[in-house]
Amino acid sequence: MSGRVPMLEAASVTKTFVVGSRFRSGGIQHVQALSDVSLKVFAGETLGLVGESGCGKSTLGRCLLRLYDLNGGRITFKGRDISGLGQRELRPLRADMQMVFQDPYASLNPRRRVGDLIAEPLRVHGRRRESEVQDRLRELMDLVNLSPEFLTRFPHEFSGGQRQRIGIARAIALAPSLIVADEPVSALDVSVQAQIVNLFMDLQDKLGLTYVFIAHDLSVVRQIATRTAVMYLGGIVELGETDRVLHRPAHPYTAALISAVPEPDPQGNIRARTILRGEPPSPTNPPPGCRFHTRCPIAQERCRVEVPLLRPLEDAHSVACHFPLDGPNLPNGAAPGHA
Repeated sequence: MSGRVPMLEAASVTKTFVVGSRFRSGGIQHVQALSDVSLKVFAGETLGLVGESGCGKSTLGRCLLRLYDLNGGRITFKGRDISGLGQRELRPLRADMQMVFQDPYASLNPRRRVGDLIAEPLRVHGRRRESEVQDRLRELMDLVNLSPEFLTRFPHEFSGGQRQRIGIARAIALAPSLIVADEPVSALDVSVQAQIVNLFMDLQDKLGLTYVFIAHDLSVVRQIATRTAVMYLGGIVELGETDRVLHRPAHPYTAALISAVPEPDPQGNIRARTILRGEPPSPTNPPPGCRFHTRCPIAQERCRVEVPLLRPLEDAHSVACHFPLDGPNLPNGAAPGHA
């Protein structure tokens, strides 16, 4: 993909939040949610973002759409630098870059009917005459496999999966080219998750969509993502084709994530697991050197003092590790899991 022009590119993006108060114990603290994050998203692909809670996945997703201002770095969308654009300048671009939120219960206004919720972006951006809105609403409901009769109902009358379909219909109403999906299935029952993932894939085929798909469930990422970026404590530690990352991880943290995935074995064999010691460091006081060294089973002295850069290995596969794992060999004898 080195010769292709990305639809979306993040270059050395940093994001810091200020927490606390000078009137309380602890005073004001700075949480570095993202630290020097760089990645590219190409048209028609699905880039998966995975990692533990608090690693910065959702913050990165919001930064990519400029829902958050950046503290450093650059975001380029379709060749245009949008990093410093104000809200008025961003507004024309909003139609082309949309978001599907995690919680289908919180993302829909309970006081408004479904038809009004889905039609709102059409009216705000003036993309349809009022006489055409109803036709577009019926078309959108058909795309997400819901009956047009539901347009007059309120969100509380639907199940979680149906609400997420409504949220997806709202996101595609303006025919965007890019959608950032922030853990869109994590709040749903397992039986419904597969249906929503299949819907995302069907819409991608029909509408030519490009996704940044945020998830913590590796099985979901394996099903939908073309490439996968693994995040830890505000940075990307591994990036590459999904099958390559999940079957031959190069970073010890990726290997630990994979080994934690339950894998049924009719023979009753117990698979060796990579157990990470301790808890993730505080983002208000990250450790020097590699941020993973405090939990890494193969950390050496160099890891404690030198920050590893995301560097290419092979086949468009990159890793931020001074001592990347050799192919399928994992620390502690663990074997790659089928996520």
